[in-house]
Amino acid sequence: MVTIPQAIDKILKQRPMLLEGLAQEIINLSSLARKIQPEVEEILHKQIKTGAVVMALKRFNPQPKIALTRRIASMVKNIGDITVRSNLASYTFLNSTAITEAQARLIRQIMTNNSIFYTISQGVFETTLIISTSFAPQVEEIFKKETIISHAHDLSSITLRLPPENKKVPGLYHYIFSRITWEGINVYEVISTTHEFSIIVNNTDVEEAFSVLKNLKN
Repeated sequence: MVTIPQAIDKILKQRPMLLEGLAQEIINLSSLARKIQPEVEEILHKQIKTGAVVMALKRFNPQPKIALTRRIASMVKNIGDITVRSNLASYTFLNSTAITEAQARLIRQIMTNNSIFYTISQGVFETTLIISTSFAPQVEEIFKKETIISHAHDLSSITLRLPPENKKVPGLYHYIFSRITWEGINVYEVISTTHEFSIIVNNTDVEEAFSVLKNLKN
């Protein structure tokens, strides 16, 4: 059974600025309690008194979580180059026995063309291909026998080079996503490898998304 302190801990972990404010004792606890009370009640599945939230906030210790947040922020400052590629298309196909061969045909066609951006993510039930729009006609021909689930054009990718220690610090992706979400930017797709992290957004959002990610390093 979830308790009020546990619910508050869950809520505040997602809001680094509130944690900083609590640590510096510059936040009015009664006002914060009223603000987060509906969220606490939603987590607990019952109504509670504002006073109970205030009491839990008084006992809440933000320091360990702030230390982790600061460690993440420090790591983000060591992020390498940010690369942007525009004019991309996304295709998601239902997995089939022949889809691997279609992927192989696609790779054979583009392997000598370094100007083409492409990435393939194969899940349990579906496969997503993101590729330069200029190569979209070839994709549609190669995969014409496959069942398409979704398709979108006018996309861009923003790729971050992550520092080697990124695997050892929890919450890095959440930290990045929270900043993007705060600005109301919709992320169409996510691609990651061990030391690279890419988001796919609409072309109309790419400048704002790039600005947000660039400012993470400042």
